[in-house]
Amino acid sequence: MSDTTSPAPVDTARASEQNALTRFMKATELDTRMLGMLGALAVIWIGFHIMSGGLFLTPRNLWNLSVQSASVSVMATGMVLVIVTRNIDLSVGSVLGVTGMIIAVTQVRILPDYLGLGHPAIWAIAILVGLAVGIAIGALQGFIIAYLQVPAFIVTLGGLLVWRGAAWWVTSGQTVAPMDTTFRLLGGGPEGAIGAQWSWVVGIVACLAVVFFIWNARKQRRRFHFPLRPVWAEGFLAGVACIAILGAVAVANAYPWPAGTVRRYAEVNNITVPEGGLFIPHGIAIPVLIAITVGIVMTFVTTRTRFGRYVFAIGGNPEAASLAGINTRWITMKIFMLMGALAAIGAVISTARLNAATNAQGTLDELLVIAAAVIGGTSLAGGVGTIVGAMIGAVLMQSLATGMILLGVDSPLQNIVVGAVLVVAVWLDTIYRRRVG
Repeated sequence: MSDTTSPAPVDTARASEQNALTRFMKATELDTRMLGMLGALAVIWIGFHIMSGGLFLTPRNLWNLSVQSASVSVMATGMVLVIVTRNIDLSVGSVLGVTGMIIAVTQVRILPDYLGLGHPAIWAIAILVGLAVGIAIGALQGFIIAYLQVPAFIVTLGGLLVWRGAAWWVTSGQTVAPMDTTFRLLGGGPEGAIGAQWSWVVGIVACLAVVFFIWNARKQRRRFHFPLRPVWAEGFLAGVACIAILGAVAVANAYPWPAGTVRRYAEVNNITVPEGGLFIPHGIAIPVLIAITVGIVMTFVTTRTRFGRYVFAIGGNPEAASLAGINTRWITMKIFMLMGALAAIGAVISTARLNAATNAQGTLDELLVIAAAVIGGTSLAGGVGTIVGAMIGAVLMQSLATGMILLGVDSPLQNIVVGAVLVVAVWLDTIYRRRVG
């Protein structure tokens, strides 16, 4: 009789591994969709790094990638709320364009006549004007959607055309430049970053904040008798978060100023440049800090305020939310006002980075913003979405664009890839909701 090998030990080992993984995921309470997105981002980065001959995962490219992602990340945080309530905003790119043009005209052509050329308040007033215009546009579109009951798709599609035309009409198609010196710092560049020392300070403060929030969350769980995560799981989460934060700071500090900028800086400050050159790190870029600040504020708004709870209640079941006494129309209008304000902030970053306002500014940004939100886990069916996921989605979309540029891919093919990624993301979301449901 021939001997047969029993597969039981192999099956037992596999079951043990699966059980260990299940226990780990349950203990850490990690979002599987977020992990999948981070895994996809890692694959994209490594793939482009190999295909570009080692050019992608360099401090220079990653620093530029973070700056280029900033404006889309800011707008994606607002798009989460729009999509969560089962609406859509196709006009964000055009709103960015018209508010950017108004900001530029205000600080270049209007305010200097009243305050004098180079007045220190010009750039701040111009930003406030841009924010007011963005909020007003959002209020107008939100009113038509919420109170006149016109579908958001139609209203914002019309807005896409109207505000793009308005941007052209403001200057009859002319480019407005240059911007105020202080204003340009908001767009990044060698001087638009906080340097190595302050970057480490920000990184350490961020790590302390992570530890505090994890500790405070545990304290609140104990207070209300909710299940507690194991101490090792919370230590693991805090450690991974701090490693990621400090690693990002190290990458930002590894990217030095260009040689020409260093030489001019040394001449102005009477610094002798050594033979090997003077290494001055950029540090974290200001637009990245703006995007992170917006992300933190929007996360607080969505998870810790009554407004945020109402938004998700409306997205989950609009009829039930209305019967529960929620003023769904006013909440919807406020969402579009907030979206307009965030588009204006995106216009500030974009205009400052370009040092000019052009009629093409913000073109197709609506595609990137919607794709970032959807890829980040925001469901088009409503009721589901996270701010952090949308911001990671924005980085993923910009990574695709940057990687294809490094590989010399033609612009039309880049649009094809971005559109295909959006379709695949919606398809995967549909499959996920079907399985969960």
